[in-house]
Amino acid sequence: MIRIGSIKAALDEDLSDLTALCARKLRIDAGHIKSVKLSKKSVDARKKSDVHFVLSLDIETDNEASLLKRLKNAAAVKEYVYNIEPVKSGCKRPVVVGFGPAGMYAALVLAMSGARPVVLERGYDVDTRCEKVERFRNEGILDTECNVQFGEGGAGTFSDGKLTTGIKDKRIGWVTERLVEFGAPEEIRYLAKPHIGTDKLREVVKRLRERVISLGGTVEFGARFCGYETADDRIVSVTYERDSELFTIEADNVILATGHSARDVFELLYENEVSLSQKVFAVGVRIEHLRKDIDKAMYGDFAGHPALKAADYKLAVHLPDGRSLYTFCMCPGGYVMAASSEEKRLAVNGMSCFARDAENSNSALLVNIDTSDYKSEHPLAGMYFQREIEEKAFIAGGSDYSAPAITVGAFMERTSCEGFGKVTPSYRPAVRIASPEEYLPDFVCDTLRQGLKEMGKKIAGFDSPDAVLTGVESRSSSPVRINRNEHLNSVSVRGLYPCGEGAGYAGGIITAAVDGMKCAEEVIHTINEGV
Repeated sequence: MIRIGSIKAALDEDLSDLTALCARKLRIDAGHIKSVKLSKKSVDARKKSDVHFVLSLDIETDNEASLLKRLKNAAAVKEYVYNIEPVKSGCKRPVVVGFGPAGMYAALVLAMSGARPVVLERGYDVDTRCEKVERFRNEGILDTECNVQFGEGGAGTFSDGKLTTGIKDKRIGWVTERLVEFGAPEEIRYLAKPHIGTDKLREVVKRLRERVISLGGTVEFGARFCGYETADDRIVSVTYERDSELFTIEADNVILATGHSARDVFELLYENEVSLSQKVFAVGVRIEHLRKDIDKAMYGDFAGHPALKAADYKLAVHLPDGRSLYTFCMCPGGYVMAASSEEKRLAVNGMSCFARDAENSNSALLVNIDTSDYKSEHPLAGMYFQREIEEKAFIAGGSDYSAPAITVGAFMERTSCEGFGKVTPSYRPAVRIASPEEYLPDFVCDTLRQGLKEMGKKIAGFDSPDAVLTGVESRSSSPVRINRNEHLNSVSVRGLYPCGEGAGYAGGIITAAVDGMKCAEEVIHTINEGV
């Protein structure tokens, strides 16, 4: 099989018959083509007068050698097969703490190995979780154990299901194939910027859970990890709380995939002298524009073409003082979500459904925070930094989980904001007009102002006075790393595997899932080798 890239296709071009398209584009006889598969599809909108698709195709022909010689954009490819080693019978069941992307894929690999994992998830199943999240959005009543951060599927379930990643790992294809198997759209196999959408992702995580259970695994919801015991520096059991009752499970191997918002777990580990370290992260706000305006800015006269989805963007500016401003988790046609998980602390996130057809498009607008900004050597200083700004944001919003919001115009000009213009804030339960100065450090606000001006030069209208800034975006990544060795064990406790985004080793659904797989592989090896 060979992969041929950089194939240009017009927006109106028929892509339903890939064999005919391949024969036409490569000037080869269709009769020599055995199979064609779309491996990548992206939009090239660099020239607004010529917006088009760029394709990569995986082709099987009877003259591949000649094509490889003739085409500069062709390379041989070999399909990767992911093999899961079966575990020895009679082993203790491994425990997976957390059922976000890292925990889900760790549990799936362990279940497929025959290890019959036990999953402990402090939140609830995704259907119950949806009810809790909607109640918070409608009534401002927060459940601190089940919310946008905690529950089946993790924080990613209430985002956009974005699958973009900067890592290159052979496991990524296997992650994607399982998502499709469990109900994700097939287009995630080839889109350059794939996403599942919150609405479809909810069904995917349920089916993944059902597969884990069908293979002998157990998933316990409402089960908050609250302790562990060791012997000779090796974990021997974990304790969890459910309905005010404590339970203990004997376990030699525990994958800790609790996510970046499980702050009580960080505190528990610190009290038990587990090695932790500070980690850089970022804070800022969500910026909202009308979806149609972003589409126009990105696609020009092609905006609204039926072959094009809602436009996305990715921006970064580096300022003379060393600070950076960048966009993150861009949600075309989406909503700003109430993402708090602690009482009297406010956080926001972004979410899109698969159709991405809501009125506004939003993105995090983040300023890099260095460990020197914490003003402390304490390993949890970054977490305390987060909490402080979330407490201020809660107060700025009126102390009822309304979010502080302001127009870009009022923020940039440092004037009072009398109301909102053509962009209506999408955050629920409500917003209250307040400037980021009320909850963010001065250097963050200065960077936002300077960076927004520069971003406006890159995307027309990005710094439009009517755009809306809603705060605070504080959960982009973990400010803490749980230190682990080359075998992915905690450097302090053998058999404890810090995993995923919360442990400081991932930055999104795909990277977290891959890290979960890696930790599961180490657990399987440990079981089989009797380490």
